[in-house]
Amino acid sequence: MEKVTRFFWFCSGAHIGTLKKYPIEHNKYVGIGATIFFTALFASLSGGYAMYFVFSGSPLAVVFAILFGLLWGTAIFNMDRYIVSSINKQGSTNQQILQASPRILLAIMIGIVISRPLELKIFDKEIRQKLKTAYLKGQHSKIDTLQKTYNQKYAMELGKNNDLKKEKDSLERDINRSRYQLNQEVFGDKTNQTSGISGYGTYAKQKAAVLEEKEARLKTVTDDLGKMDNYLGQRKNYEGLNNLRLFTDQQLDSLANVAGFADRNWALGQISYNTNGTRDLDTYLAQSFIGYLFILFECLPVFVKLMSPRGPYDVALAKTAEANMHFAEKDKDRDIAVTDQVYDYQVDNDVQQRKKIITGQSEYDMGRYRYE
Repeated sequence: MEKVTRFFWFCSGAHIGTLKKYPIEHNKYVGIGATIFFTALFASLSGGYAMYFVFSGSPLAVVFAILFGLLWGTAIFNMDRYIVSSINKQGSTNQQILQASPRILLAIMIGIVISRPLELKIFDKEIRQKLKTAYLKGQHSKIDTLQKTYNQKYAMELGKNNDLKKEKDSLERDINRSRYQLNQEVFGDKTNQTSGISGYGTYAKQKAAVLEEKEARLKTVTDDLGKMDNYLGQRKNYEGLNNLRLFTDQQLDSLANVAGFADRNWALGQISYNTNGTRDLDTYLAQSFIGYLFILFECLPVFVKLMSPRGPYDVALAKTAEANMHFAEKDKDRDIAVTDQVYDYQVDNDVQQRKKIITGQSEYDMGRYRYE
């Protein structure tokens, strides 16, 4: 238990040697350290989960996720530990809040970054459904776009093809009607279109000739229509229209499974909207509260430090800091005094050396003068 307590003290950024002297402060810093530790733990899970999707499909995805998760969690742990330990309890409440404001803003940003990947995991089922709907809608749009482009590009050929189909349908109806009238003429049925004389006579031969002309024309139109259909089919293959199909359920599941971080993040932002574009309030509130929870969790160590009254540990830490600053000043004075004395000593030595040099030269000059 003592090791766990000391570990959480370390996480809180407290000076353990000073903190041990004041048992009344122990539990407070255990709570602050535990909050920082579990925030870093959530950050590791969040970062690892995000990195897993970045390398999704790779056999080393799990390895990269673990390594990045540990690195990200360590970075968040170190940052939180610094933020909490750097808040000074010596000033007034307003001064402390002003001092902590940049740290609170930083904590909010960290909370947002941590919460996003975890939200992706929490809303995984809804995200998959949204992605499948988006992929299916995108495939519809792609097919419609290709079809529109194809219709515009081959408008003349398609118009001619429609004319041939209409002419073929019209000829088939005329041929059926002409055959019926020819039978009536041959069997002598009296109508407005027949003579009423039985046998294969003049009128019957005329109707047979008209029927042959229509059948010949039908054959020509049918051949032309077949060639046009074949040409348009080849054009569809060339344009890629025949190769496009709507995704099956199995294909949509596979696409949702391999979706990247960007697609899933987009889908997470869209799940709070209905299909008609209105806001789904229940989903929006649930998603927002999860994000706010992690932001609050990240800011909690700072809030605990701000809300806690000034205790004996804070006073002792301030006095220790003051003593250390005084020692540093005295240490500076000592270094200055030593430097001054060393400098004066070096100056004296230099003066003595110069005197010797000057004195020696003067005696030499006087002796040379007497000799001359």
